[in-house]
Order: sequence, then C-alpha cells, then structure tokens
Amino acid sequence: MYFQGCWLCLGLLFVSINAEFVDDGVEVEDLGGNSEETDNEGELSSQIKYKTPQPVGEVYFTETFDSGRLAGWVLSKAKKDDTDVEISIYDGRWEIEELKENRVPGDRGLVLKSRAKHHAISTVLAKPFIFADKPLILQYEVNFQDGIDCGGAYIKLLADTDDLTLENFYDKTSYTIMFGPDKCGEDYKLHFIFRHKHPKTGVFEEKHAKPPDVDLKQFFTDRKTHLYTLVMNPDDTFEVLIDQIVVNKGSLLEDVAPPINPPKEIEDPNDEKPDDWDERAKVPDPSAIKPEDWDESEPAQVEDLSVAKPAGWLDEEPKFIPDPNAEKPDDWNEDMDGEWEAPRISNPACRIGCGEWKPPMIDNPKYKGEWRPPMIDNPNYQGIWSPRKIPNPDYFEDDHPFLLTSFRALGLELWSMTSDIYFDNFIICSEKEVADRWAADGWGVKIMIANANEPGIFKQLIAAAEERPWLWFVYLVTAGLPIALIISFCWPRKVKKKYEDADYKKTDTCKAQTKGALEQEVEEKAALEKPVDLVEEKQQSDGEILEKEEEGEPEEKSEGEIEIIEGQEDSNKSNKSGSEDEMKAADESTGSGDGPVKSVRKRRVRKE
Repeated sequence: MYFQGCWLCLGLLFVSINAEFVDDGVEVEDLGGNSEETDNEGELSSQIKYKTPQPVGEVYFTETFDSGRLAGWVLSKAKKDDTDVEISIYDGRWEIEELKENRVPGDRGLVLKSRAKHHAISTVLAKPFIFADKPLILQYEVNFQDGIDCGGAYIKLLADTDDLTLENFYDKTSYTIMFGPDKCGEDYKLHFIFRHKHPKTGVFEEKHAKPPDVDLKQFFTDRKTHLYTLVMNPDDTFEVLIDQIVVNKGSLLEDVAPPINPPKEIEDPNDEKPDDWDERAKVPDPSAIKPEDWDESEPAQVEDLSVAKPAGWLDEEPKFIPDPNAEKPDDWNEDMDGEWEAPRISNPACRIGCGEWKPPMIDNPKYKGEWRPPMIDNPNYQGIWSPRKIPNPDYFEDDHPFLLTSFRALGLELWSMTSDIYFDNFIICSEKEVADRWAADGWGVKIMIANANEPGIFKQLIAAAEERPWLWFVYLVTAGLPIALIISFCWPRKVKKKYEDADYKKTDTCKAQTKGALEQEVEEKAALEKPVDLVEEKQQSDGEILEKEEEGEPEEKSEGEIEIIEGQEDSNKSNKSGSEDEMKAADESTGSGDGPVKSVRKRRVRKE
C-alpha cells in the first residue's frame, strides 16, 4: 500500500513538471540567442496580415504614417521665449519608423529621435472641429520604447485663429485642448487641459481636469504601445481612457480646477482694517498682582554644592598639548605655508581632569522666572478681520462649458530627456464606434502580436531573478518545500515487525508483579482447586481472623506470605530472569497448603 501511494505521488509530480516544461518549451528555446527570438517574432508577424486602418464614418483627422512620408506635417522654425539661445530652437529630429519590439509588418509611426532638445511638429485637420451638438473623440497611440526619464507625449489641438501659422508653432501658440501623458521625476501625469474663454473679459484661462485615481507608472515603464482616448460630450461630461478602459471621468463644471464659473462675491480690494480692530482672543488679566514672594532674580540653574573636586585634578595643566613626537616636514616652506606648529594631542597627564574645575549645574529649586499675569478672554475681541464682500464685477455663469473655441490643427510640442518615443494612429471624430473600429485595426493588431510574443512564466521568473538575485532563494524554497513534503509523506517506511515482537515479549517477561497481583493470582488458583465442602470452613476461619484483629492481637505471617514477598523482591532485583524461572518461583511461593488460603482470607478482611 505504501509503495502504491509513493508511485502515485511521484507520477503526479512528474506529470506536473513535464506539463510546465511543455508550456514553456518555446520560451526556453528562445533563450538560445537573439537571432532565434527575432526569427520567431518575424514568423509570428508574418502570419498576421496587417492592413492600414481606414476610417468608417465621419472623421476630422486621421494619420497612420504607414506611407513613410510626413505629408502635410510642418516642422516648426520658431524659438522659445525666455530660454537660452542654444536650446531655444526647435531642432529636435523626427523620423518615421517601425516599432523596435513586436513589429507589425507594414505598420509605421512617428518617432521622436532626439534627447534633451525641443521638438515641434504640426498639421492641419481635414476640417475644423466646431463644438456644438456632437461629441469630440480624440485618440492616438504612444509607446515609450526606451522608457522615459523626463518628458511628455501629449498633443495640442490648436485653436482656429487668424494668426495660426504652423511654421511658427511654439509653446505659447494658442490651443483649445491639451491631452496626453507627461512625466518628470516620479510624477506621472495624464493631462486633460482645456482653455476656457471668459465671456466678459475675453481672457482665456486653463482648466485642469482632476487627476486619475489609478497608478499611471506602468504605462510609462512597460515599453508597450498604449491607446489614449479623450471623450467630451455635449452634456458637459468627459471620459479619459487608456487601452479602452476608463481611468477618469467627470463634469466640466465640477471636476476641473479652477472652476468654470467665478464666485458671485469677491473681497473688496480697497477695504482696509481699522486701526482699533482688536483681533486678540486672550489678554492679560489686568486685576492680577504679582505675589510678594515671587523672586525673579533667581537663576534657572545653580552649581551643585554637594559635588567636590576629584582628587588628582590638575587646574594648571592644559587639556591639549603639542605632539612631542611630531616633526616639521622637510618640504615645509614658512614663506608659503606659514609658521609650522606641531599638531595638538590630548594631554596624557589629564587622566582625572585638567583646567579650571567647576561643579556641575543643577536646576534651581527656587527658580520661578519672570512673572506674568494669567490670560483671560478678551472682552473687546472682534475676531479675525477680513475685507468686506462686494459683488464680483466679472461674474458670469456658463452652464455649457462644452462650447469651447473651435480648432483646426493638431501639434506636438515636446521636450524630452529620452528618445525614441513612438506615436501612431491619430484620429479625431465624433462617433465612438468609429474610434473603436480604428483602434481594432491598428492598436488591436499591435496588442495581438505583443501578447503572442510575451515570454512565458518560466522566462519571466528568470528575468525577475536576474534583476533581484534574492529571488533565487525564494524560488528554491518554493520549489523544494513541496517536493520535500511529498517525499516525506509518500516514501515507504520500513516495518521492523520482528524486532517489535521481540521487544514486546521481553517487556512482558520482565514486567514486575506486585504483591496484590500475586495474591489475586493465588486466589484464582485456589478457588479452582478448592472443593465445595471447604466453603463453611473458610467462613469460620474468616470469623476467627476478624475476632483476632478486633482484639488487637498481632498476627504472624504465614510461610506462603513470606515466600510471596521474597519472590517479589527477587523479581525487582533482576529484570533479566526468564519467564520459566519466575513462573517456577511463583508456584513455589504459592504452594497448595492452608497458608495461601489464610493469606487470601486476611486480604478480604482488610478490604472490608
């Protein structure tokens, strides 16, 4: 039975290990070299037929870059204001390339190639977008192929103004919406900013949507292509999606800062606080009088007079002396280095202490400090002064902030410390179904290939352990502990039946018998051998024994009892005697005379 259980457990273990290696077989082979990995990826990519996405429905702008040309895109020739001349120009380089990893044959994108430079490129839409009764849907792809240290990948929808010139596109060019990821340091952001025009003053003010409630770090660090989508609805609501999952949503009226509508009242800028305004909540009690015994001259600490100067304290010796073993360096130049002085060391004579001795300071029990009257509530307290409120002359109420300034161009104006940021598949439309179909034909294919090329669990564990060597110990414990438990429970145990039987017999043979047990054994034997007519004699003898014990007469032990006790002592002295010798000694001690009968009778009387 043990062998069957053992083989069953080992069989299950073998099947599980074999299944794991079968699942990870492709990844294990990929470890052989980059060429094999590239061949496998190319073979997989060739199996997927990619077609350039085509919009199905009304769109305002689309761009796939699959043609390999920047047709319609304009590089900026402007310069940034308030910046050094060397870095003020937009001289960052752009290229159209395939992805570095998980390439899709025929699919290309716009790649930011320069680091630590300003980049600016823009293009005109097929037709301007006018905010009216249709939603705005903006969608595009981003891949931080080398990660990101500090930089952005957001886009700007440039306002439809008369002075818009794409060659002069720079950071202060008027825009309507700014949307996309941005990162610097450990601050990961997903911008959604729109510029709202004040209906009375005509001044544009930036409104920032509340930040998403999700951790954005993975989208910047996993080096995968992610899909960013902004949806603005005519009912003044918005949604922000990453990879078609909503990460932020809200109201244009309530979930932006600063709020769309200004306050109805503002503080009067011409109001001034009166000179007699009392803001003190507490004041000193004018009726309080300093106690006569209050001594303000006592110091906070005094010398401890109970401490005496230690014996051996040297008042005249300095704590530090010049090192007598030090010598002036041979290259010491007093004209340039000054007069040479030996380095100072602790005075060896100051084992107890040197210098002027002063007793330690302790807190003065008589110290009270400066007397101050207690504080009471100020009867003239008027509260904290604030300017009076007046009607806001610039107040307005915009119940429909969706009606923003129309835009007619799209631009990328970026600074990055990391190169090779990949952009692809821009679309601006008004129907979510159109954007979803566009995403399925472009981004969906990229994700399909990326998931197929995703390393198996075995390869991921090895990669993680290479970055964190302590994981090897975790793997060893995780894998070794179940195997050890299986072996300990399933391994057949040897049954030493022969030795167990021998031990049992030995224990049974050497077991010491008490006096009571021997007496009980004698009683049983006597009861079997005794004839029926001796019952009356036994009763009479019991009565005689009872009378003797009541009179207090000592009774003598019978020869049978003496022999029983002697046999018991011999049994306790030696545990090595055989079973035959003990049985013989027991037979001799019990005998067949009246002695044992009397002994048994005495035992019965005592129990009663």
